[in-house]
Amino acid sequence: MKKSKFKKLAVVAFISLTSPIGIKCLAQNPIIQTKYTADPSPMVYKDTVFLYAGHDEDDAKGFKMYNWLLYTTTDMVNWTDHGIVASLNMFSWAAENGAWAPQCIARNGKFYMYCPVAKKKGSMAIGVAVSNSPYGPFIDALGKPLIENNSTGDIDPTVFIDDEGQAYMYWGNPNCFYVKLNTDMISYSGDIVKIDSKPANYQEGPWFYKRNGHYYLAYASKCCPEGMGYAMSNNPTGPWEYKGMIMDPNHLSSGNHPGIIDYKGNSYVFGFNYALLWAKSNTHYERRSICLEKMTYNADGTIQKLPFWSTTGPEQIGTLNPYLRNEAECIAWESGVKTEKSDLTGVYVTDIENTDYIKVKGVNFENGAKSLEVSVSSDTKGGEIEIHADSLSGPLLGTCLVQNTGHWQKWVTKKCAISKTKGIHDLYFVFTSGEGKMFNFDWWKFSTKR
Repeated sequence: MKKSKFKKLAVVAFISLTSPIGIKCLAQNPIIQTKYTADPSPMVYKDTVFLYAGHDEDDAKGFKMYNWLLYTTTDMVNWTDHGIVASLNMFSWAAENGAWAPQCIARNGKFYMYCPVAKKKGSMAIGVAVSNSPYGPFIDALGKPLIENNSTGDIDPTVFIDDEGQAYMYWGNPNCFYVKLNTDMISYSGDIVKIDSKPANYQEGPWFYKRNGHYYLAYASKCCPEGMGYAMSNNPTGPWEYKGMIMDPNHLSSGNHPGIIDYKGNSYVFGFNYALLWAKSNTHYERRSICLEKMTYNADGTIQKLPFWSTTGPEQIGTLNPYLRNEAECIAWESGVKTEKSDLTGVYVTDIENTDYIKVKGVNFENGAKSLEVSVSSDTKGGEIEIHADSLSGPLLGTCLVQNTGHWQKWVTKKCAISKTKGIHDLYFVFTSGEGKMFNFDWWKFSTKR
């Protein structure tokens, strides 16, 4: 049986913000389309945004979550898929289902991922996994939970390291708790503290951070539906003063989960909606889709309220360099394709069928281009990759023929001529002239030489 795919979302699925059927989805929100993603946890490390995400399975009805995914960007519109970087298999004490909202943070050259995990006995607990790289692999740092109260409310950890080096972790539903983490980041000192100044509309999903001397506690507001509210304090442990909503609840999304960063002079808030689900069905399942908006602070540190998630998302920062090797799984928008991961190539684009496509935004051909190399594999008759500029029906820059390579994991590099082009363009890699599953696609690179 042919597996379910998000076919032609950007062309015919038209996501509407007033109805679960018919969505106008012509741009970048939701920012990930190849998988259902939720509970965004952005981390800025060096010059890159690392987005750790929960993963709803394609056939999820309730919460069906086994692992955590990673995506990266340097321009806020083209997101590179790094596949699964952590899973419930890390934790010997975890149940088979229940990989909920994580957060990852860097300290002393290591990366700590705090994971709310369903236990085998049915309650929730918070584990901590560690890696030497933000790309993983992550391993269980303790062999047991960091927080374990035999409660279903021990979820959604958020961690922040203050200026003097003290780390704090907040979490909880419907109450909000915190502890002071030790410098090893895998233990804590003192008692678990329940905050008395919890905002009246707090539900879950806290996101704790500091900006310009103000401490912020953003969160998912009371269910259901959930919006995103926030409180401020002059102290990392409160008391917290409710300041308002970052985004009001909306019937199109029963849940939400804030993740907030500053990056390259801008402020951003991540969350999720159900736009990919509503493009296919009017039945509610837990199949969520991460979204992103630019956020603005007032002079006093308060946050200007946003409307519900737009279909466009934020503007691109800078441009993409076409003369470097670019991963095919670096995507601003797509229709029909999926991604998989192998030991041989890492993540690649697969499940490619006739008229599927990938959009890459803001590619800068400042030196022109005369040829294109692509890495592909096929165990069928293959097909073609048409490269269009600026729209699906835009100028055809060139066509790459993909033939049978002898195996789905036997990769070859194909080179094709490109018509003269300069300037900044959105690129559409349109897959045509085949039947069924045509080929896999790993990377691409333009050249100024034939």
